[in-house]
Amino acid sequence: MWDIFLKTLPFFALIGLGYGSGRTRFFTPEATAYLTKFVFYFALSAMLFRFSSNLSLGAILNWPFVWAYLAGSSVVYILATAVAMLRRRPVAEAAVEAQCAVIGNVGFLGIPMLTLLLGETAIGPVMLVLACDLIVFGSLIVILITGSRDGRLTLGVFRTVGRGLIRNPMIVSIVLGLAVSAAGLPIPTPVNEFMTLLGAAATPGALFAIGASLATKSAERLAVAGWLTLCKLILHPAAVSVAALWVFDVPLPMAGVMIAAASLPVAGNVYILAQHYGVAPARVSASILISTAVSVLTVSAVIAWVAPLI
Repeated sequence: MWDIFLKTLPFFALIGLGYGSGRTRFFTPEATAYLTKFVFYFALSAMLFRFSSNLSLGAILNWPFVWAYLAGSSVVYILATAVAMLRRRPVAEAAVEAQCAVIGNVGFLGIPMLTLLLGETAIGPVMLVLACDLIVFGSLIVILITGSRDGRLTLGVFRTVGRGLIRNPMIVSIVLGLAVSAAGLPIPTPVNEFMTLLGAAATPGALFAIGASLATKSAERLAVAGWLTLCKLILHPAAVSVAALWVFDVPLPMAGVMIAAASLPVAGNVYILAQHYGVAPARVSASILISTAVSVLTVSAVIAWVAPLI
């Protein structure tokens, strides 16, 4: 456990550096926004393309893995939704809280950290978790919020979901990389070196951007944020581990990566959605801030537990 903690510490130290820079205004919110845009559209996309172009779809797609992750996540999603409804929260707010309970920071934190700590075998499973989050749960929250406001589901809702998916650079880069791999197209050396160089900026850039963005978050509604942090850091990896290890019999190395990915703190894109739709942004902000701080210990513990499986 101590060895794993020391290995994860530099990643969280980079987040802390970004947080300090944001709090002191050395890094302004505008600068953070541009850094995040660079990482999201360029550095992280280059990393994902390079990873996926060296994998086949068969190496990534494992249906027991998908069903196990969706089943475990759905249990926690339904639980968080039920608790919100018992507190008499509207459907839109319940959907946002459920999103906090199951959507971890796989893109900016999980891919850089888990692939370095758990090795190259983690690349495929982490990308599969990311795809499930973006395609299934990313679509679900838009459908629930829009449908609850309009009182019905229209074709326009599904058009919005579809446009969001095809415009997401993480999905596009993974699909393009797999297409190149499936076609057997050789990647010229200068292109490969360019992608490697650009992708290398993803890890420090993403971690610093996470910290700098946290500097603008507030810790309001602590009771709800604490509950959602418990869901994300404890209940989510626990539910996923039961589904993967005892229900769907996922191969141990893939199950270990899935559990580690499920233990990540609440993703920043949940706040973007909450702010965009005007649904409980302060609650999401507090959940991201608290879950990220607590995850310094919990993520290390989970990785120490699953590392022998991989």
